[in-house]
Amino acid sequence: MPKSSPEEPLIAPEVLAKYEPVIGLEVHVQLLTRTKIFCGCSTRFGDPPNTNVCPVCLGLPGTLPVLNKRAVEMAMRASLALNCTVHDHSRFARKNYFYPDLPKGYQISQYELPLATGGWLEVEVAGAKKRIGITRLHLEEDAAKNLHEGFSQSATKAYIDYNRCGTPLIEIVSEPDMRGMDAPDYAHAYLTALRQIMLYTGVSDVNMEEGSLRCDANVSVRPRGSKEFGTKVEVKNLNSFRFLQKALKYEIERHIGVLESGGRLSQETRLWNQAEGHTVSMRSKEKAHDYRYFPEPDLLPVHISSAWREEVRRSLPELPEAKRARFVAAYGITPYDAEVLTSTQALADYFEAVVKAGAPGKAAANWMQTELLRGLKDSGKEISASPVSPAALAELVNLVESAKITAAIGKKVFATMFESGRTAAEIVAAEGLGAQVSDAAIEQAAREVIAKNPDNVAKFKSGNEGVFKFFVGQVMKATRGQANPQAVNDILRKLLSS
Repeated sequence: MPKSSPEEPLIAPEVLAKYEPVIGLEVHVQLLTRTKIFCGCSTRFGDPPNTNVCPVCLGLPGTLPVLNKRAVEMAMRASLALNCTVHDHSRFARKNYFYPDLPKGYQISQYELPLATGGWLEVEVAGAKKRIGITRLHLEEDAAKNLHEGFSQSATKAYIDYNRCGTPLIEIVSEPDMRGMDAPDYAHAYLTALRQIMLYTGVSDVNMEEGSLRCDANVSVRPRGSKEFGTKVEVKNLNSFRFLQKALKYEIERHIGVLESGGRLSQETRLWNQAEGHTVSMRSKEKAHDYRYFPEPDLLPVHISSAWREEVRRSLPELPEAKRARFVAAYGITPYDAEVLTSTQALADYFEAVVKAGAPGKAAANWMQTELLRGLKDSGKEISASPVSPAALAELVNLVESAKITAAIGKKVFATMFESGRTAAEIVAAEGLGAQVSDAAIEQAAREVIAKNPDNVAKFKSGNEGVFKFFVGQVMKATRGQANPQAVNDILRKLLSS
């Protein structure tokens, strides 16, 4: 018998409806500092293994950590952008566990006195908004990286690269506010919004492929209407937003299946196996007392003055949600347009530069979302490396809006601009692309098209308005796309109505 596809629902809808899934996320974000959190070693990614290390981050005897002030400042930026309360006093602790990626045998983290607490993010799924609470945001050091393949003895041995060890991290712990069968979709929206804010604030490059953003999910289910949480399972190895959704949906159905069959769930950590489309058990879940937390004796408590906190708050940029609302109000674009154009700070800045150069907001938004983004994607370029500058795009948009060239010609001109870096005016003049067709020539072309298509003429006269687009297209084709579209519309309607 063939196995069921993991994409297919394994539990009947009426059974799923009996339960309420509950999800909370723990997100680790590497801070974009040049040096590590407790020493001066570089955080540069991709250097040869074990070259960015020193006695401090290797945990050699007799060494002392020194806190990186820039890491604290970046953590404050993230906290304030996430509506958290940044506390005057916080403290580092030792989190003890023994694993090859921890040279000291413990991780310096924060426990009972974190940097910030009590934040929130508002997200939207299918038109429904939900506020997701943020329990805490704290600072800690990253562990080293275990490498299990690519070496001569990988089949029998693991290799360790300590370059990452000591990279500054913030851990952002959400409240278990993603609930219901659409909880995985809210988890995806939350992670997307969180990533965008980290980019806007310059806190991190949030590159999941390089490990700058890592996410663990806590999943449980409970009978609908129950106030008690179910048994919690932590799912790790979620290295893409799409995998996150798939893993959470799988795990929810697994929980319900176990409960429906009369079984009991274990509190454990599981890994998502993307190749096989399911989770696998990794280990029983640790509790806080297993880590034997105690205050870090080698570091002083962290004191945040109100002046420093407000200085960091004033330095925050306009955040995505506020920028989206302003774009809709100021430029007359749709909420969807605003969402696309604010996906990154660089894209939003480019759009505003196009409008500032004289292009109408809606027209600029349309050209960016179609021609520009398509060209960038096909060429593998970022917006910062666009061959078409904002001023050049504004010039092209205005040529089309003023009917000096048609939209079809404009698209061809844009393609040439993207390839050559030349301006729209240069290309139009050199290739004679201006809308040069006279009204008399348009009328002649229209009469010929009408004469050749009596059946469509009859359809139009019987009330089939949709066939009018056919006539417009044929006339534009006959005039090689150089006729003024409005003139084509007016002349066709006059002839077809006579």
